[in-house]
Amino acid sequence: MGSKAGTATTGSSGSGSGRHWIMGTEAFEARMPHHDGIKAVWETKWRFPCSKTVYPFHDGAYEDFEPIFNHLIQNDINDATSAEYTAAFVTVAAALEAQGDKALETNNPKAASALYLRACAVLRIARFPYITAYPTINNQPKWDAYEAQKRIYLKAGATWDRPVEDIAVPHVHAAGGDRDKIPVYVRTPSDQGKYPTVILMTGLDGYRPDNTVRCDEFLARGWGVVVVEIPGTADCPADSADPAAPDRLWSSLLDWMKDDGRFEMERVLVWGLSCGGYYAIRIAHTHKDRLVGSVAQGAGCHYFYDKEWLEKADGHEYPFELLPAMAMKHGFTSIEDYKENAQKKFSLLETGIIHQPSTRLLLINGTHDGLMPIEDSMMLFEYGSPKEARFFTGALHMGYPMANASVYPWMESVMKSK
Repeated sequence: MGSKAGTATTGSSGSGSGRHWIMGTEAFEARMPHHDGIKAVWETKWRFPCSKTVYPFHDGAYEDFEPIFNHLIQNDINDATSAEYTAAFVTVAAALEAQGDKALETNNPKAASALYLRACAVLRIARFPYITAYPTINNQPKWDAYEAQKRIYLKAGATWDRPVEDIAVPHVHAAGGDRDKIPVYVRTPSDQGKYPTVILMTGLDGYRPDNTVRCDEFLARGWGVVVVEIPGTADCPADSADPAAPDRLWSSLLDWMKDDGRFEMERVLVWGLSCGGYYAIRIAHTHKDRLVGSVAQGAGCHYFYDKEWLEKADGHEYPFELLPAMAMKHGFTSIEDYKENAQKKFSLLETGIIHQPSTRLLLINGTHDGLMPIEDSMMLFEYGSPKEARFFTGALHMGYPMANASVYPWMESVMKSK
């Protein structure tokens, strides 16, 4: 439905299509050095963020990861989907959990929490690049690591002033291949009253136990938080091959929140991260009257399904191959089928979603995002309701590290507007 935006269809890219991507031909065509094996991943992409304990190593400790990666490098374990890769992390996580248990036994819950979270961070990297249980578990060793991570995370959360609640929400609007329970994590500022609330939609590889810092930020502002996975990832019950499944999912979640009684339903705000940004855009249109606003960070909506884009995306900033995960996440059985048919089936332009009015919608990203092209955020200004945005020139996926300095003030202003 509708005409395609022109932001990515002029000029010359050198690839023969006549398309020019805003990130530039050189960056689009490039294959980043971290794709040359586990040694390259560690040395050119992950060692530095690990040393700073930032994504994807938040909650973790460098001292836990360095020996793991040394082991992987020394043993030439380059396939991140292999059982050998995952096993290298699991043993370290088990030792950290045991230390946490001892700290808890000696009445030191703060130390126990820190050790449990370190174990969870190790298990997070063990699950990379991607897991799902829909329609079946795609990688059993990684799924076992995820189950361990969730279990240990709840042990950490039980020590906090505002603990984590692990809730199975009834999926009352389930249809087709949807399953009947929506697993969510909930935290609220207290046990009394109603609170403005953020629905935090996770991404391709970051799931419920991966958002401690964000949840603490929400609680510090007096907001509740509901953390939920997106279709085709982790525990999500939605039929990943059905483009309408997320609409049913969010209707069930919002209905449950209304009935629960702890959430100010006139002040519910969505924040979608990376692949979750697609759903933040979608829900801003499909459920606009039930939300005060939505943040789509590092989001795709149309061009990230473009076949030409997908031909090069595996060489961009994702640490491992992107397309096998993205194809499976969308319910496709082959990468070729995904490249040929995903855009027509899932694009929010092709399906007409973004032609509709929306709630307030903030778009955040880096202009050189190699996973979700900045064109996808820019094109939204050509359709539907007026939008708001902050783009960071030259920054990569999600607009890190500058993005949060724009997101939180916007969220605060939107919450106060009601």
